[in-house]
Amino acid sequence: MNRYGLLGKNISYSFSQGYFTQKFKHLGLSDHSYENFDIQNIAELENVLAQDHLKGLNVTIPYKQDVIPYLDELDPTAEQIGAVNTIQFTESGLKGFNTDAYGFQKSLEPHLKTHHKNALVLGTGGASKAICFVLDQMEIKNTYVSRSKKEGQYTYEELDKDIIEKNTLIINCTPLGTFPNVKDKPALPYQYIGPEHLLFDLTYNPEKTAFLATGEANGASICNGSKMLEYQAEKSWEIWNNP
Repeated sequence: MNRYGLLGKNISYSFSQGYFTQKFKHLGLSDHSYENFDIQNIAELENVLAQDHLKGLNVTIPYKQDVIPYLDELDPTAEQIGAVNTIQFTESGLKGFNTDAYGFQKSLEPHLKTHHKNALVLGTGGASKAICFVLDQMEIKNTYVSRSKKEGQYTYEELDKDIIEKNTLIINCTPLGTFPNVKDKPALPYQYIGPEHLLFDLTYNPEKTAFLATGEANGASICNGSKMLEYQAEKSWEIWNNP
């Protein structure tokens, strides 16, 4: 049996398990399985790693940074980003990769217009680091928005008409609005969002979050995280099969 899985906390909603289970079925890989390793703190990772027949892991909230000390090597992109969401099991140990960056770029590109030169990135967790890495590579100026004040970042209270109108790309990297709390959304002055804006939400459940729906009602273009997840899942599969 070749076992793969997702490492995270409270992940019963996970996209990955359903996606890979379906993929293995489609490929006729009856000796492959994908399971959720739902752990309450990162120290429990050692119990997961002690299990037999593990061939690869994905990593999600809140362990994309915490997992790094447990790895033997980092891919250069994962090292630059400072977050890991894919672990490859090699003969020389565990190697960490970041496929969020690849998935985000591939899913964002078809929606970008020439005026999307400035971006707000909502949230400062592991996923947002990959998002900012991609925006930097694409030469889109970006600023974090966080609940607490830090240098070079905005707080939600500071967001005004000028900031919203200048930053026509807004990316939600927070879990706000994820099922079952579907009415939640980041505290933005949505009245300043208009047809020039592109709103991207890393969440995929529900398909249209309150953040996206509110932006769309104001004429903004919207995109959710489902394509990003598919791209990053396929990239994980490629990594696991090319040790």
